Amino acid sequence: MILIIDDDIAVRTSLLLLLQQQGFTAMEAGQTGTALDLLQQQPVSLIILDLNFSLDTSGNEGMALLQTIKEKHPAIPVILITGWATIELAVKGMKLGANDFINKPWNNDHLLQSVTTLLNLQQKKAEHLGRKKLDNLYNFQHIIGEDAAMLDILETIGRVAGTDASVLITGESGTGKELIAEAVHQNSLRSNKPFVKVNLGGISTSLFESEMFGHVRGAFTDARFDRTGRFEMAHKGTIFLDEIGDLDAASQVKLLRVLQDRTYEVLGSSRTKTVDVRVVCATNRNLQAMVSHGQFREDLLYRINLIAVRLPSLRERAGDIPLLVNFFIGNLREIYNRPELTVSREAMKWLQQLPLPGNIRQLKNLVERSVLVSKKDYLDVTDFQAQLETSPRKQGSIQLPEVGSITLEELEIKMIRKAMDFHKSRITRVAKALGITRSALYRRLEKYNIPYDEASD
Repeated sequence: MILIIDDDIAVRTSLLLLLQQQGFTAMEAGQTGTALDLLQQQPVSLIILDLNFSLDTSGNEGMALLQTIKEKHPAIPVILITGWATIELAVKGMKLGANDFINKPWNNDHLLQSVTTLLNLQQKKAEHLGRKKLDNLYNFQHIIGEDAAMLDILETIGRVAGTDASVLITGESGTGKELIAEAVHQNSLRSNKPFVKVNLGGISTSLFESEMFGHVRGAFTDARFDRTGRFEMAHKGTIFLDEIGDLDAASQVKLLRVLQDRTYEVLGSSRTKTVDVRVVCATNRNLQAMVSHGQFREDLLYRINLIAVRLPSLRERAGDIPLLVNFFIGNLREIYNRPELTVSREAMKWLQQLPLPGNIRQLKNLVERSVLVSKKDYLDVTDFQAQLETSPRKQGSIQLPEVGSITLEELEIKMIRKAMDFHKSRITRVAKALGITRSALYRRLEKYNIPYDEASD
């Protein structure tokens, strides 16, 4: 049973008809008292709650009712709906326990998608399943691991994949966030539609709109042809927004609009387009801490993390290292036509003791380098030791990270940020310290969305 709480009879009637046409059972209440009485008398699975009543457009009455509902019926999911939408109301409502926030006039498909997702999440309860059972139920063939934490993650992914819930995947670099995002898509009802990957850390502020929403010919100087944006490419499918923590403030606002309203404009066109996508995001940064420091919008964070998954580092699941090594070795046997290739038991134990800050990516690189360099088919500890820098080397005063623990681009970002901090963002001094021109530095600052103030130079 779905309960609609709104003082406007036209809104209640419209929502009742919409839900009943889709096969849902629904009832309505026009006042706070009536709504609370119905909650006591009827089993309710979901609530659609208006924030503003006829004598109050501040949202206070709706917020008070939401708080009461969550105190008395914490398990019932709530969708907030209002014609006086503000960021503050959305964030406040989510903090009080609301599950989604939709503006009037609403889009029927968007509303129904939210209702269906929240009801499905309520109905599907977690079970503690083994790896074999999970593999029988879902398509996880590219994900290696039997650690308890990983099995819990796969179980969660399997349960939510069939919904349209937004998913936020966090974890250190190299932990396999992209593989989890692909698993969400492959096990969803959208699996036969596009899966579009976007590295937001590699898109500059000036190119964000063109990359994400597309542009028409003549929209700007170099726009010689029409361009299809990533959201349009992902229509009816899934869009994977990697490194979302690297997105600058201006781009966060533009992204929030398309995630909230499912609408956007192609650059150079005034026509509004509607998009239907499943959104999966990933980052190795602490978004909650970034919110506290004003670096990430709190309302955007609530939009993208209906389901949050944290991937453990490889050192937290060292028991999976032999499984991963055997998987890599199996692939390398075929690639390099070395069918007798194996790893000694001692080498496996030694690999399990490594800190591996680069996680799965570093382990894979280490195994492949060892196979390529060694002429033996039986690899022991010394073969892997030879390819691993057991202690960081120093060049001058710069400490170089371990091979495989960081990409060249990540290293460049770290060096630029360190130089900017040391020279207090004085562009001329920073450029000189890095051995590049001012214009080259500006291009990198723009590319990596690193804030700077030209006036301070």
